[in-house]
Amino acid sequence: MNERIYLDTAATTPVRPEVVEAMLPYFSDVAHNPSSVHAEGRRARAALDDARERVDRCIGARAKEIVFTAGGSEADNLALIGAVRALPGRQRVVSTAIEHHAVLHALDALRDEGHDVALARCDDRGVTDLAHLEELLQTPCAVVSAMYVNNELGTVQPVARIASAARAAGAIVHTDAVQAAAYLPVDVGALGVDLLSLAAHKFYGPKGTGVLYVREGTPLVPMLYGGSQEHARRAGTENVAGIAGFAVALELAMDERTQTAARVGALRDAFERGIRARIGGVAVNGERAPRAPHISNLSFLDVDSEELLARLDLEGIAVSAGSACASGAIEPSHVIAALGVSPEWTRGVVRVSFGRSTTQAQTERAVEVLAAAVADLRSVHGVHAAFK
Repeated sequence: MNERIYLDTAATTPVRPEVVEAMLPYFSDVAHNPSSVHAEGRRARAALDDARERVDRCIGARAKEIVFTAGGSEADNLALIGAVRALPGRQRVVSTAIEHHAVLHALDALRDEGHDVALARCDDRGVTDLAHLEELLQTPCAVVSAMYVNNELGTVQPVARIASAARAAGAIVHTDAVQAAAYLPVDVGALGVDLLSLAAHKFYGPKGTGVLYVREGTPLVPMLYGGSQEHARRAGTENVAGIAGFAVALELAMDERTQTAARVGALRDAFERGIRARIGGVAVNGERAPRAPHISNLSFLDVDSEELLARLDLEGIAVSAGSACASGAIEPSHVIAALGVSPEWTRGVVRVSFGRSTTQAQTERAVEVLAAAVADLRSVHGVHAAFK
């Protein structure tokens, strides 16, 4: 039986052994509450402070600007809802049509509260339309949120340019950088943002641990109430083990970023060449835009993505049809729809995402299995031989 091949790292990644090792003491020897004043609590507090300083060095922030959360979704929600609620009256929020659902659903909640929400279009490459966004900014705006790397396409968004336009309009700027940290520079100063979200499980850290960077002076009200943890911005006893793991995982990702990005990007490119060489009726969504190296989003004519995913799973290949947070959705992805892709190309979309442990042999096998599965499904449905 062939080994299973995991090509869904954009959904999540396994925890690295070094990260597990760094977390273990905080489940047992130092399993104390960092808010306690006794010696045991102070040891946990020291670990928390150390992790905060390590994270701030990685992204060019200051320790007091780091808020630990339970993940990227909470960080996105706290950034948007916390910033808007901190400002008086009904506010306008501008974002983009291709955001993660953690942002889009937070925007829905703000809309329900009476706030004005406007979404900038993207072009057919999967990149935010800057002219349209700037047009939206002509109406007074409180907060602008634009992701750094799209989680379905891998397209890199012009965050620094968006931030410059937003700040000129007097807006607070947030970016969801969850998909970027393992492969692109994440420097809050260079990006020019006030708020930035990260999630450990996207770069081989533990699930359930995230960060929201909050530039000093940025208005923000908490969404969780209780204690005064995280400088009174996020109540609840901190997950010291997860936070320690976050810091180590982020440091390792930053240290290895250039080498990992080059190797993973080469595998992704070889995969796409291989698919095109073996089968017709395929398009690579977002390929004409700058892309993070780990994501390949493919559309296959005359193929149903649900059938294709099931076939690949049976053959030992784990991929997805898009965002893991939208699994089970019947409608085509909102990201693919935003590209203006014609309907015949939206039904057979799969996202293949590579990682630090992906090998060339695994990539080659994935090409063979995927091409064969597409051809077989087309044959079953009587599709013309040109696309087999």
